[in-house]
Amino acid sequence: MKHATSSVFVFCHLPQGWRLGLIQHPRFARRMIPGGHVEAGESAAEAALREVAEEAGLDVRLVAPPLAPLPGGYRPERVPHPWWIVEYQVPPDNQLAEDHVHVDHLYVAVADHPSPVTEPDHPFGWYTAADLAGLAMFDDARILAGTLLAGLDGGPLAGRTAAAVDRPAGADPGLAATLMRQLEMAARPR
Repeated sequence: MKHATSSVFVFCHLPQGWRLGLIQHPRFARRMIPGGHVEAGESAAEAALREVAEEAGLDVRLVAPPLAPLPGGYRPERVPHPWWIVEYQVPPDNQLAEDHVHVDHLYVAVADHPSPVTEPDHPFGWYTAADLAGLAMFDDARILAGTLLAGLDGGPLAGRTAAAVDRPAGADPGLAATLMRQLEMAARPR
């Protein structure tokens, strides 16, 4: 059985630099990016935003990955794309009482402010790339998070605030471009 899920790498620029937001998951007893099942009637992107609001109490903006352009005159509204779609084998959870597969839509988002706007469902904190090695996390999330943070901390956006990057409607593609360069470098054989 496969279930659609959405998870979000949430970043915020604090005075000391870029940070990744992680929740403390109650069942797994690990730090994790916010996420969960896509509910009936919502898109994966809507689920991503809802899960961040519920689990971390944050209001965030999704950062669009580079996309193929649509031809002029094409009218349907484009749904925000995830950066990746991956499958995880998972044990029973609150949605299904047997082992199943999460088809996880992984998004990247930016919080303009580090403080929750609503009460979060889970303990939440902001972490540096250096913090990740000492946290109880799933290795796949640690690898992606560390790569993305390295791109933000060392890239052309290192000194820019979250409010100054990637405004909607294609304004400044800086954040997406910086993250793509970092991912391409990390994927190269060494």
